[in-house]
Amino acid sequence: MMEVTKELTERIKANADKVRTNIAEACREAGRDPSEVTLVGVSKVFPVEYAAAAVMGGLNDLGENRVQELVPKIETLAVNKLDPRWHLIGTLQRNKVKYIIGKTYLIHSVNTLELAEEISKRSAAAGIVTDILLQGNISGEESKHGFTPEELKSAVEAVSAMEGVRMRGLMTMAPIETAPGQARPVFERTRDIFEELKTSVKDPSCWDTLSMGMSGDYKEAIAAGSTCVRIGTAIFGDRKALQSQI
Repeated sequence: MMEVTKELTERIKANADKVRTNIAEACREAGRDPSEVTLVGVSKVFPVEYAAAAVMGGLNDLGENRVQELVPKIETLAVNKLDPRWHLIGTLQRNKVKYIIGKTYLIHSVNTLELAEEISKRSAAAGIVTDILLQGNISGEESKHGFTPEELKSAVEAVSAMEGVRMRGLMTMAPIETAPGQARPVFERTRDIFEELKTSVKDPSCWDTLSMGMSGDYKEAIAAGSTCVRIGTAIFGDRKALQSQI
């Protein structure tokens, strides 16, 4: 039985409202409209009650890293008549695609053509179109997944020919900042690549999403043109502290 306390809902709502205020301020400084930026609350690792509290507090978009955590949360919240837009933001294995077809609003982490082909095949068989982002490894870090800047154009052309998928844009992660502003060049280069690729997609009007920025660097990402920020710690709290209590 899921029990969501008033205290938890109010705390998460207050955190999300603070992030929204920061987003609005970053947008104003960049000469942008805050409505251009979607806030995705990343509830990975946190119990399902935290995800429910976020939705009850007005957060309409939730992100998860792992299929095995995403699917039970979708089901539990649905039973409780809570229906946020679900984003899969972590590495997706091809053998897990079948479990999430038709359940996500957006898959951010399509990092190989083989994965795109699997999503295409499963989506076409189900008679649906799955919205996806291509993940770019713009920083060049070996620890990060995704297409290199040089690979992205051919990847866009290949995925444009696939049935059952609709490319909405790009996702990237910048190196963890050790000083303010270090992530900005990666975000700006991603934005430039995003704009260059718009002419290569099947339907440029759908090429509208640039997923960049997490709790530590989302203001820099917004200044560089992000339309979707993925925020976990600043909304839900310290994951390590929570795990130590379990």
